[in-house]
Amino acid sequence: MASTTTSEDALRRALAERQAAVDAQAEAVRALKAAGGAGASKADVDAAVEALKALKVEAGAAARRLQAAVGSGGGAAREEMRQAVVNTLERKLFYIPSFKIYRGVAGLYDYGPPGCAVKANVLAFWRQHFVLEENMLEVDCPCVTPEIVLKASGHVEKFTDLMVKDEKTGTCYRADHLLKDYCKEKLEKDLTLSPEKAAEFKHVLAVLDDLSAEELGAKIKEYGIVAPDTKNQLSDPYPFNLMFQTSIGPTGLSVGYMRPETAQGIFVNFKDLFYYNGQKLPFAAAQIGQAFRNEISPRQGLLRVREFTLAEIEHFVDPEDKSHPKFADVADLEFLMFPRELQLSGESAKLVKLGEAVSKGIVNNETLGYFIGRVYLFLTRLGIDKNRLRFRQHLPNEMAHYAADCWDAEIECSYGWIECVGIADRSAYDLRAHSEKSGVPLVAYEKFSKPREVEKLVIVPSKKDLGLAFKGNQKMVVEALEAMSEKEAMDMKAALESKGETNFQVCTLGKDVVITKKMVSISMEKKMEHQRVFTPSVIEPSFGIGRIIYCLFEHSFYTRPSKSEEEQLNVFRFPPIVAPIKCTVFPLVKNQEFDDAAKVIDKALTTAGISHIIDTTAISIGRRYARTDEIGVPFAVTVDSATSVTIRERDSKEQIRVGIDEVASVAKQLTEGQSTWADVSFKYPSHIGPQGDQE
Repeated sequence: MASTTTSEDALRRALAERQAAVDAQAEAVRALKAAGGAGASKADVDAAVEALKALKVEAGAAARRLQAAVGSGGGAAREEMRQAVVNTLERKLFYIPSFKIYRGVAGLYDYGPPGCAVKANVLAFWRQHFVLEENMLEVDCPCVTPEIVLKASGHVEKFTDLMVKDEKTGTCYRADHLLKDYCKEKLEKDLTLSPEKAAEFKHVLAVLDDLSAEELGAKIKEYGIVAPDTKNQLSDPYPFNLMFQTSIGPTGLSVGYMRPETAQGIFVNFKDLFYYNGQKLPFAAAQIGQAFRNEISPRQGLLRVREFTLAEIEHFVDPEDKSHPKFADVADLEFLMFPRELQLSGESAKLVKLGEAVSKGIVNNETLGYFIGRVYLFLTRLGIDKNRLRFRQHLPNEMAHYAADCWDAEIECSYGWIECVGIADRSAYDLRAHSEKSGVPLVAYEKFSKPREVEKLVIVPSKKDLGLAFKGNQKMVVEALEAMSEKEAMDMKAALESKGETNFQVCTLGKDVVITKKMVSISMEKKMEHQRVFTPSVIEPSFGIGRIIYCLFEHSFYTRPSKSEEEQLNVFRFPPIVAPIKCTVFPLVKNQEFDDAAKVIDKALTTAGISHIIDTTAISIGRRYARTDEIGVPFAVTVDSATSVTIRERDSKEQIRVGIDEVASVAKQLTEGQSTWADVSFKYPSHIGPQGDQE
């Protein structure tokens, strides 16, 4: 990107110089014409005009070179490709807008039969790759969540996006989307931009997620951005909570929300899960389920929706030891990484070895690095192009105050770079927040082989004095005092000794209270301990399944010419592991012998658990191949004899011949990854397909 940027800057400067030369020459022509008979001959004027024309030709060529450079991302080509993909997906019923006959609702989609199959296969592979291989504990928690849970997690107060309103119509827009669209359009279409202004817009795009409400509002005003539909002025950005609110029970008094993530169900169950796991750390819990976000202005199809499937992992680890026993398995992986330093300096992502990133402290710890590596393997094995996958580190303002480090797996598609997986070290924030709010300590234990003498913080609230001062709020004040960290407690002790009283914030009351010296005793005492009690840290990989699937659709899509070469045939090159249907069975011609053979194969494939379809239509075999290529079926079985059949591979169109009784075992080896096409091609004789396979 750095060299591309340099080239673009040079082209912008060259165009500006040529345009300045055009303007100067045009002024000279006007001056000569104005001089008329005062010393300017017709030959002088004609020569000046010819020079002006030549300069305009040079400026036009410079403009075309710049347009080619800034358009090298292929905006029109991307749009054309996206439309081809979406049209195919909707026509083949992978997914469609929900409630279509009622004109639909923005941000809601239905998966059709092949889409459901792809989604089920992705989730099955996710379970195998993470839950089974890492011995995770899977849970399934309700979508409706009581308000108190989401207050403790911070969602009620902070789960917001910045929104602006059309000041006349009230139409709402996401502030960052408007600024992003403006900058991208300027960079792609305004050839008169100076290199300095282009660099400014690129910097805004790089730090967009890092801008505060005030900074966003200032940029919108500076650039004169208005409502896209009406061109009316926009309000200042303000936060909008994205959760769907509901009530639990008939009275309406118990407030709840549709969960915006699945993680909180795991956190509140930590105590039981820790016990189930034999009170051993580290361990991970996983959950797949629906989540809900009331998006301000849903767009980009499956990429930004109001109901979606999340697959989340909460890996609980000792905060004093974030090493991982299997880190060596992924340390040699090399892939695109985009640390915050590269983002802020305007550079692009670079190939980095994961082990190097961890050893240099670019990635905070081994366990976080291990999951980054596992996410990379998961996505690339699904069929995501490794050259269009990068791991971007959160910028300072993006990252929660409690997080130790956070990376997003971003996949490039026709909409740009899309966050599909977040991998965060959330420290001990979640368990501490729920411990404080619920009064139930969500902690782990490390038993010592021999007792240890430790200096321990002892906080003893005077319940009598606190009761007199705070009456019904006594319990919440006591719990807040007991939950103080060592630093908070020692600061309070110093304040009480010097002043006799101090202000103390009680989160559950939502205000400060005055604590006096007689209300609490704080000391450091030496004790013999048999175990260490601590709050675990959490490493959280969170997968947006719909986003991954959409990017997979784009990465898998291509076209190839038909037999006539006048028509382009659509193909999805899904790996067998995610293909909606693993193979098709085609009797070459309609006769009883071939139909009987197809039934034998059908039964064997069903017994082997291989999804398949039988196509006995009268159209040519080439057309039948093309029809199933369009939904990504990797293998086609053509019944052209009573004893043996051909198996065709979708992308190479190569064929082998196998006995009817071997079809199911060969298909199973191929679709479950036990053998590659090269393996079976070596074992079985190749076959030249019928003329119809030229499609």
